[in-house]
Amino acid sequence: MSWNCATRTVRRERGNVKRSITIRLVLMFALAALVTFSLIGAALYGVLVRELIRHQNDDLNLNLQNLRYSIEHVGIAERWTRVQAKMDTLTPSDGRLRFWVLSDDPRFQYGKGLDRIEGMSQEADGHGTILLPPNGQMLRTLSLRIEPYEDRPAVRLIVGVDVAPLEHTLHAFLTALVLLLLSAVLVVMLLGYWIAHLGLQPLKQLSKEAQGLRPQTLSQRLHTENLPVELSDLAVAFNGALGRLQAAYQQLEAFNADVAHELRTPLANLIGGTQVALSRQRTAPQFQEVLQSNLEELDRLRSIINDMLFLARADQGEAATGLTEACVAREVNKTIEFFEFVLDDKGITVAVQGELSAQAAINIPLFRRALSNLLQNAIEHSAAGACLVVEIRNQAEAVWIRVSNPGVRIAATHLPRLFDRFYRVDASRHDEGLHHGHGLGLAIVKAVASMHGGSVAAISVDGVTTIAFSVPSLEAAFEAVAHST
Repeated sequence: MSWNCATRTVRRERGNVKRSITIRLVLMFALAALVTFSLIGAALYGVLVRELIRHQNDDLNLNLQNLRYSIEHVGIAERWTRVQAKMDTLTPSDGRLRFWVLSDDPRFQYGKGLDRIEGMSQEADGHGTILLPPNGQMLRTLSLRIEPYEDRPAVRLIVGVDVAPLEHTLHAFLTALVLLLLSAVLVVMLLGYWIAHLGLQPLKQLSKEAQGLRPQTLSQRLHTENLPVELSDLAVAFNGALGRLQAAYQQLEAFNADVAHELRTPLANLIGGTQVALSRQRTAPQFQEVLQSNLEELDRLRSIINDMLFLARADQGEAATGLTEACVAREVNKTIEFFEFVLDDKGITVAVQGELSAQAAINIPLFRRALSNLLQNAIEHSAAGACLVVEIRNQAEAVWIRVSNPGVRIAATHLPRLFDRFYRVDASRHDEGLHHGHGLGLAIVKAVASMHGGSVAAISVDGVTTIAFSVPSLEAAFEAVAHST
């Protein structure tokens, strides 16, 4: 059990390290420094190698030219001993510089192991390498053919220099370079940690302010005055999100209060009516009347709950299905027929105008439900004898259905919120004798439009209020299906 806890702790610590911006910045600093110093070190190492090799080649060439002059002017065997003595003098005791002279005449030869030297491979410019027994000493060589002179035949002069000092120098330089590189990377990591820690102080301060936010202080905002540009944009976006969250929270509180109010009224009616009925003996017709009243209130409760469930599905992104190619004007007329008796009672007439041949791909029940809510809203807020106008327009790949009614002008501040749930503009705009809704009608219109991929709009000018919603035109619907497939 303790092993599992320890494992989880290690994993959690590793996760914290992985998510640390400071550690990430330090590692990126270290990686950048490693790459930069490695490239610089490789360049320096390459320059050093070339310079050391050039220095050795210059040394070889200098000794070669020195002996060349001596050999070229020696034409008899008696004077060859002077050349041998000179080469003996130039050869150091540690053997790091050596000379060989190859010749067909044994009198004009010099050096040990001439058979091995004679088989040495060399480049076109005379350079080559040779490995000498018994310790495998490697020498870099330079050879030159000297033309015959008097009794001396043509000879081949070879100068060799030991490469061990060069390799030792390169090894020491590489070791020092690696140590310096690692030390520099370590210093960069420490400096990077300090820089990142210092640079992220504004972010930590921002996080500290964000942690201080509480539901009770949603009006509080992050301070953006002294923040860097990069964090200032983040703080402004965060403050915008807080503003939207505050508005949504306030709307949710208002919505909860409206729901409680809407549900409380029918529940109070049910409880009050039932208590009165049970307070004393009642006849069967009286109980039947109470049950009928309760049934109406229960039906109102069911309507509220069903509408709220429908809006909840729409909020979750549910799209309209079962789309049918339909004539919008025909569906409008069928919906108007449903209100025939209500319209006759109030003496209200409805005129259908616009593009009566407009076609759209719609879910017919949902479309009629949205239009019914608009018509019911217009009827409730119109005086007796008024004339309602339903206008159909094809506009920007969408079919708009606008329902206009004369009545009290709605202030511009209220128009954007008409489609909010349970929103009431003003009591003077309601005919309490005719108003039977519960504040979800226009919210359902907006949900139906959204499910079809449309939108809503509302204007109120010159004593006429127009509320509209749109659905995609038939051409737009076909084009969307073509893109999806």
